[in-house]
Order: sequence, then C-alpha cells, then structure tokens
Amino acid sequence: MQETNEITVHVVEYGQRKNLVMRYVDPLTVKQKTKSAGTSKRHEAEKCAAKWEAELREGRYNAPSKVTWLDFREKYEEEVLSGLAEGTAERVCSVFNVLERILSPKRLADITAARLSYLQAELRKQDRTETTIKTHLAHIMAALRWAVRQGMLPKVPQVDRPRRAKSSKVMKGRPITTEEFERMLSKVPAVVGPEVAPSWQHYLQGLWLSGLRLSESLELTWDDDRKLRADFDGRRPMLRIPASPEKGHKDRLLPMSPEFAEFLDTVPDYERRGRVFQPRPRRDIGRNLAAGYISAVISRIGKAAGVKVSTNPKTGKVKCASAHDLRRSFGERWAARLMP
Repeated sequence: MQETNEITVHVVEYGQRKNLVMRYVDPLTVKQKTKSAGTSKRHEAEKCAAKWEAELREGRYNAPSKVTWLDFREKYEEEVLSGLAEGTAERVCSVFNVLERILSPKRLADITAARLSYLQAELRKQDRTETTIKTHLAHIMAALRWAVRQGMLPKVPQVDRPRRAKSSKVMKGRPITTEEFERMLSKVPAVVGPEVAPSWQHYLQGLWLSGLRLSESLELTWDDDRKLRADFDGRRPMLRIPASPEKGHKDRLLPMSPEFAEFLDTVPDYERRGRVFQPRPRRDIGRNLAAGYISAVISRIGKAAGVKVSTNPKTGKVKCASAHDLRRSFGERWAARLMP
C-alpha cells in the first residue's frame, strides 16, 4: 500500500469546468480525491497543488466533515450514552438540547471553536453559573473527541474553558435552619392542598433526614432490587444501590442516618411496597409525578414560607429554598458529627 508521504497531487482539466482540478489517490482507501484549484491558470494551480500535497504528506490537511449533527447525536446516544448511568445520559442529552437551541447545527462540523465561544456567551446571558458552563463544555468536548476517534470529525476544536471568577459564589443556596424547615412544613397545605398535604410533608421530612438528592429520593423503593432500595434485613438499616444507576457502575451498600432509619421504621409493614416517597397530585393522573414538577412545587413551598437562600447581586433576583437546600442542611448537620 502506498505510504502517506508518497501522495502526489496532479493538476488536471475536468470536462467543461472553468477552473483546473487537483487530484490524488488516497493511500488508505485507494480512492481518487479531487479538489478545485480555484484558478484556470496552470502555474497558479501547480502552486496550489504543491501546497496541498505538502499538507497531505505531513498530515496537516483535514477534510470537512459531512456528517449531520442529528446522525452524530443518534449514534452517540446509541453507542455511548446507552452504557452510562441513566442520570448521566439524561444530563448529556439535556446539554445537547441546549446546544441545539442556541447554535442550531446542521452538520457536526458546524460545532467550531467560534460557535462554542458564542454558546458560552449566550449561557452567561441566561445567568448560568461558570461551573454550569464548564460542565456543559466538558460533555460537549467529550462527545467531539469520540467523534474524532470514530472518524466523523477531523479534529477537536480548541476552546478556552471558563475559569471561575475570584468573586464568584460557589453555592446557589445555603443550608436552612430547623425553624425555616418547620415553616416550610406548615405552608404545605396552602401550596398543594390539604387533601394531599400529608404525602408532601412526609416527603419533605424524608429529604431533610436522608440527605438524598431529589432524583435519588424518587427512586428509593421498599422492594425493587433494580433501584435504590431501603434495606432493613441486616444488622443495621442500609441503602442498597445497584450498579445500573450508580456513577461507579458498582453495587453499593451505604448506611442510613439513624434519624432517617427511625423515620422509615414508622411506616407500617403493609405499606412497604413500591416507592418509599409518593407525593400525590391534587387530582389523580394515573402515574407518578415528574421530578421537575416536584422540584418546582418544593420551591413554591420555600417561597410561601419566605425562606430566602440567596440573592443575585446583578439582578437582585431572590432564590427561595429548594430540594437541594434540604440536602445542604443535612450535610451541614452531619459535618459537625463525623470526620470527612
């Protein structure tokens, strides 16, 4: 087979074309490659051919990718995301959705350094944190590196990653106090209705005592080994985590906090079926509530209780307590009780 440094570019005339054409045989595919010289003058075309030949021999030439963005995304989701934890795959898909909404790429090659720089600027206009922007870019760049390895893209664009400003705030919220949490519980009936308030108060207490993320709490079951499960079979109550939704792809067994174990132990045996937490809608919809809706309701409860956790210094916008602030509160309480 012909070696790369043996590539020879010839200048030829093609039919009725005005400009001359440069042509060579690809040593890997043994197929003929052509490119317009951009001129009808032989001596200028020869100069272009010599330059192109040098780029090809040194591996500096990158042919533009014709792969569409949609074809790339479909292949990436099938071959890469399907093997990741469900939460990770959902986050990457969410990043891709943001990219499509802002950049509207038609081809994979449309994702250039300039366009990614524009993406960062638009995300800042939407008041996204530098940490969020950096995470978005990390997922995008990982996907583009995979595309290069698959031969779908000639090279990865060089992009400046955002750096956190010295004055930037790390947390979007703060741990809330016991008094603030009790205020939230008292406002539940007014926000969701008195008929379903007990299910929401039970759920908020579970978040407060467990330290679970909202997504983890909604996956917690009494009896499904395929999901996060409350395990009371051993000497101590544990959280049993299967490999499929876990980042490390390993089965794990983690201890519950004693307060959370005592809280769950108050549930009668005959009710220990299915999901541990099932906050109910006002009207029966025949399915469990979506995580996004539950998150929004908890934020409404925080707002009704007047529990403010942060204020944007630029816009003055106030953020009220959310599900993640309950997790922060758990972390603060336990930080004083245990070594890291």
